[in-house]
Amino acid sequence: MKRARHQAILSLIRAHSIDRQEELLKYLKEAGFDVTQATVSRDIRELRLVKATDGSGGYRYVVASDKNKAAHSPSRFETIFRESALSVDYAGHIVIVKCFSGMANAACEVFDSMNWDQVVGTLSGDDTFFILMRTEEAAAHICNQLLEYTNR
Repeated sequence: MKRARHQAILSLIRAHSIDRQEELLKYLKEAGFDVTQATVSRDIRELRLVKATDGSGGYRYVVASDKNKAAHSPSRFETIFRESALSVDYAGHIVIVKCFSGMANAACEVFDSMNWDQVVGTLSGDDTFFILMRTEEAAAHICNQLLEYTNR
């Protein structure tokens, strides 16, 4: 039963933008699972689900990355990015983030951990990192999102 429930949870978070345990509980009950809030909370922990940005400014549950990267909370992303980034701009499909000297790797790593839509990949140096986007429109959109995290 637990395995089936875990599979259902993974399917649900892929199909729906679920950002609260109560919402996940509702979907599970609709799918025929008799579960409690405590069970859902335990399942979230066991499946290593974290909240990540959904690309439109909201959050949703996703599986923490297993690529030897620690999963970062949105508040940790905001703190590290805000303290590291000096400016954000884009040209074509490429977004450039200028950072304080020595801070680009940290800012890029927390950026990568957030699972943004339309990101092809990133490349980091000492004080700059680049984000390759699928389209110019996606580059403009993410540039505007990231500008919200700079205080300068």
